Amino acid sequence: MATSPTEPVSIHDAPERVLAHRFGVLGFRPARLTVHCNRTVLFSHSPNKGLRRVLLAVVHYLRPRASRDERAAARRIFLGFPVHEHAPSSAPAAQPRRPERMRRGDAELIERLEALHVELNHQHFEGRLARLPIRLSGRMRSRLGEIALAREGGRPYVITLSRRHLARDGWEEVAHTLLHEMVHQWQAETGHTVDHGAAFRRKARGVGITPSAVRAIVRGGEVEGIAAG
Repeated sequence: MATSPTEPVSIHDAPERVLAHRFGVLGFRPARLTVHCNRTVLFSHSPNKGLRRVLLAVVHYLRPRASRDERAAARRIFLGFPVHEHAPSSAPAAQPRRPERMRRGDAELIERLEALHVELNHQHFEGRLARLPIRLSGRMRSRLGEIALAREGGRPYVITLSRRHLARDGWEEVAHTLLHEMVHQWQAETGHTVDHGAAFRRKARGVGITPSAVRAIVRGGEVEGIAAG
């Protein structure tokens, strides 16, 4: 649905009509617009389905002559939109996966890992990161570790490391993985997006680890690309 920017609209009009009018005021005329309630997708665009949800950032993002920096800035705006505040779900929040049962020797390993977290925190983050519990997982096949963030607010609450990683790759590699997850913790606690983007890469270089989501580990004389999480 499309309307002219000069054509009057009312708050009692259909949402599609109101949003189409707002697009027109912003200088963009979508061929087709459909509104929806989706907690994970703020908008989507395709030749068949058209454009959904309206933000000025979307207009900047879709303009053919927009520069890469302009699109990146717009993307940060609409990806950072607090969807949960505007489309609250009536369904209960998903429960985090239950931690695995502790195995023999886990307590000592976890104690050592948590002590390493404290040491690395003081060495690379001026001791400003919160102390987090550390878990071990046998479920991880290709990932070395991960950090869990609370659904509401994005607060980090646990770091999980792969049991296979600890058993096969040595303590130096495990410390590298823990630092990787701590950079994500730093992102979350300082208001950065938790990803492997520019902020992650800068901080990763600063603490002396591989500035990417994947790093090479030599096993049995062969190099494997492993996702660090």
